[in-house]
Amino acid sequence: MRKRWISLLVTGLLVGGALVPASPALAAPTFKVPFPCGQSWSGQTRSDHSPANAVDFNRTDDLGDPVVASAPGTVDRVTDLGGTSYGKYVRIDHGGGYSTYYAHLNGFNVSVGQTVGYGKVLGWVGSTGGSTGPHLHYEQRLNGNDIQVRFNGTLGLYWGTKSYTSDNGCSSGSGNGTVDTSGTALTVRSGPGTGYASVGTVADGARVTIACQTSGTTVTGTYGTSSIWDRIGTGRYIADAYVYTGYDGYIPNLPRC
Repeated sequence: MRKRWISLLVTGLLVGGALVPASPALAAPTFKVPFPCGQSWSGQTRSDHSPANAVDFNRTDDLGDPVVASAPGTVDRVTDLGGTSYGKYVRIDHGGGYSTYYAHLNGFNVSVGQTVGYGKVLGWVGSTGGSTGPHLHYEQRLNGNDIQVRFNGTLGLYWGTKSYTSDNGCSSGSGNGTVDTSGTALTVRSGPGTGYASVGTVADGARVTIACQTSGTTVTGTYGTSSIWDRIGTGRYIADAYVYTGYDGYIPNLPRC
């Protein structure tokens, strides 16, 4: 009788154990391309990369271009390895075992412990560490292991090169600003720079609606020196250095042209 009771007890434990559901895996964050809204970058994957699932991002004249957080999280590493490996890199902890790496930066814009959201500038594209030319080395990891990247839930290209367009930090809204030139009309250009053709003027004190912002020729104006240009219509750009927007730099959540 005793042996039968023990047998029944063991059987009950096994059955009971089988009925206990496993803890559900936490869903991955919705990762986005690690560059400002609207920008297109060439992302390369290759089987001899280290680690294998990392992506190298490039575009023309990308040295110094901003690199942004691909998902909300907490910065847990801001490190400079000098002339080896990742060089200057940032790591973000997204929770649930997920993290992202941003390597070969030429500078930092965040600190350890800082909470970041989509589109937060972490640093700028560089060629530090073991890099042989400017680019962003980007990784997604789960529990410390590199995984194949996904953007908006879609698997990246393995193996090869693909163009990725960012919707990171995009907003369907617009921004506003007031032109301040101390009395002189502000020249409107056909593109983001003083080398583009003049296509009109905006009066001093005029209120403008800004559809998006981008970088261009550096201009010194009423509000200091800036390379930001504001698009106020199709083919119509004005230098942000002459526009009061309430922000020192890019307007948060406004699309990049």
